[in-house]
Amino acid sequence: MFFHTFWALILGFTLSGAVQAFASREKMREQLGDDSFKSVFKASFFGIISSSCSYSASALAKSLFSKGANFTSSIVFMFASTNLVIELGLVLWIMMGWQFAVAEFFGGAVMILLLKLLIPRLIPATLIERSRESYESSSEINSTRKATWHDAAGYTMGDFKMLRYELVIGFVVAGLAAKMIPASFWSALFLSGNGFISSIENVIIGPVIAFISFVCSVGNIPLAAALWHGGISFGGTISFIFADLVALPLVLIYRKYYGTKLAIRLTLVFWLVMSLSGLITEILFKFLNLIPAMNHKMSHTNQIGANYTTVLNALALALIAWIYWMYRTQDKTAADQVFAKDLVCGMQVRISDAPAQYEINNETYYFCMPGCRDTFKSNPSNFISVDK
Repeated sequence: MFFHTFWALILGFTLSGAVQAFASREKMREQLGDDSFKSVFKASFFGIISSSCSYSASALAKSLFSKGANFTSSIVFMFASTNLVIELGLVLWIMMGWQFAVAEFFGGAVMILLLKLLIPRLIPATLIERSRESYESSSEINSTRKATWHDAAGYTMGDFKMLRYELVIGFVVAGLAAKMIPASFWSALFLSGNGFISSIENVIIGPVIAFISFVCSVGNIPLAAALWHGGISFGGTISFIFADLVALPLVLIYRKYYGTKLAIRLTLVFWLVMSLSGLITEILFKFLNLIPAMNHKMSHTNQIGANYTTVLNALALALIAWIYWMYRTQDKTAADQVFAKDLVCGMQVRISDAPAQYEINNETYYFCMPGCRDTFKSNPSNFISVDK
């Protein structure tokens, strides 16, 4: 599975790093002041061209919200940045077929529409505003320095470092699920043969599996492939892929960001939206006769040899070598005025809108999310001694 998706991951992360470096987040905030369809559309676009890391997306969405962006638009941004990005579509196409890639983008649009309609109606405005007031403000350091490809390489390498565990866990869990779990287990877990009732059960249980699997972002695609070949319905697979934002670690992050009450409501709304989107997507694709035939063997993932994938992977190796060289030869003096390195996860953070920061010994450190800051704060010597 990793062999067949390597080039797509490299290409996707490279494009994502370039966009993060050259896009202005200040302009993003200015465009997301309300929850109108126009703002929601812009939030979706900004999300599509942003990082696919679920943790980074949740932190950036909170940062946008705390600095004045509308809550619904911020959440839409977070969903788009994890479910509608280039690398996700590429990996889906390769591992599961073009139908799943198309379904991901169609279902993503449905999900965004449901979020726009349901969040204002199901989440009290008082809880939202209370959460905005409780969030720390970050630095307001501005710089006229133009972004470079060295900066883009820094974002790409940072995303790799942040997602390395997610990707490894995703491939390992998917491989074990495909090879060691008997078909009878999947048959018992996912109802089949009961028509619409089976479809409803599958789209409901999909996010539950995502919650307990701890895998999110692009890392959940290999597991989605294993679930699909194991017997879960088309809509259930789509709802599972959408549910990368309700993995347990992220739900705990929402609790830190927004408080317990809002986090619970938000998670339940996410679950509802993901399940409905998966169900609607399945109904439409069934009507259009676009659902592929289910195959209980992931045969394509066992074929490694001299083929076009090998050539693409070789080109991807050359690309990542160039990116690493750009990253290592970056002008640190100039870059340090604009960017900082999250010492916990390794991500590159723009100082002007870092979601979290911590000062110690008269020096300020910046982090991609409060969780990383808290880890650093609990024992700074684990990080400072290594990186200084």
